[in-house]
Formats: sequence, C-alpha cells, structure tokens
Amino acid sequence: MALTDADVQKQIKHMMAFIEQEASEKVEEIDAKAEEEFNIEKGRLVQTQRVKIMEYYEKKEKHIEQHKKIQMSNLMNQARLKVLKVRDDMIMDLLNEGRQRLAEIAKDPEKYSKLLEGLVLQGFYQLLESKVTVRCRQQDVEMVQGAVNKIIPVYKEAVKSNIVVRIDQDRFLHPDICGGVEVYNDNGKIKVSNTLESRVELIAHQMMPEIRVNLFGANPNRKFTD
Repeated sequence: MALTDADVQKQIKHMMAFIEQEASEKVEEIDAKAEEEFNIEKGRLVQTQRVKIMEYYEKKEKHIEQHKKIQMSNLMNQARLKVLKVRDDMIMDLLNEGRQRLAEIAKDPEKYSKLLEGLVLQGFYQLLESKVTVRCRQQDVEMVQGAVNKIIPVYKEAVKSNIVVRIDQDRFLHPDICGGVEVYNDNGKIKVSNTLESRVELIAHQMMPEIRVNLFGANPNRKFTD
C-alpha cells in the first residue's frame, strides 16, 4: 500500500517529535548530572576552604594563647620583682632603724663604754696576738683607752698571755659612723672590724631568714633557712 505525502509528513513529524523528546530528556539528564557534579565540587571546595579557615584560626588562637601566657608570665615576674623590691626596702629600713638606735647608744657614755669593752675584747680574742692596734673615731679615743685598760687584765687571765695595745692616733675611723672599733695585728695585715655598722651587717646576715619569716611569713617553697 503506497504512502501518501500526508502519511510521510506524519511519520516525519512523529520521528522529529521522538528525537526532540529524546534530546530534551538527554539535556535534562546532562543538566542534572552537571548540577550534581557542581554541587559535589562546590561542597568539596567549601569543605577544603572551611578546613583551611579552621586551621588558620586554630593557629591564630594558639598564637594568641601563647602570647597571652607570655604576657601573663612577664606581668607576674614584674609583680614578683616589685614585691621583692618592696620587701628589700622594708628590710633596709629596718636595718637603718637599727643603725640609728645604735647611734643613740653611742651617745650614752655609760652604755657605750660597756659596748666598747665587749667589742675590743672580742677583737683581741679573734686575733690572739701579743701586739695589736686599735683604731676608733677621734672622739672615742679617751673612752676606747679606758675600755682597753679595763679589759687587758680580763684578756690576760683568759688566755694566759700578755698583750700590748696601741691606740692609733694617726688614722681614725670616719666620724660619721655610729661607733665601735677596728683591731689590727702588729703588721696591720689582719683586721677585725667591730664597728657598730659591721656588727649590724653581720647580725643581719645571720638572722636574715628569721627576719624574713617574721616580716613576711614562711616561704612554702623554701626547703632550707640558711
């Protein structure tokens, strides 16, 4: 049966419609695939950037935290140094007050003469020499001479040995010191410093742990007190 032109045109249109439908479905499939791949790639890129951003801010946070710790450590050290400085100033004030009180004792002839006797005798005992020189403030020469005269018999009796004492009349201790004496052996190479200042410094050194405990309390981190 022969096809008419109308039948041919109809079949062609049907085929074209089929091809267009198939093409349309293919386009949709491609679009869907592209959209899926786009979303996957976009998700990957977003995740990658998110990780980078998180790593960046994590590093920044660690840097800030480290910087904060350093600053805190510096501030604590500065505060600790200030506390130590204030404590040292308090101790110096205490020692200066002690020196001032000793200076007051030196103004009392009765107390000062007794003190000189002990300081001179201690110097003799430390040297244990047959000849010694005593040096003092110029204003103390007469009082020191009296102390020497009084303690020579005490020294001789204690060590069973004679001693010749010379009070230095050429060189004196500085008049601004609180008082006391320096005792030398015969050639002047060995000296015992028994000025009031040196005695304060010696006692302060020996009693420093006790002074600190009394002023500031016991240090829990300190294992030894000497």
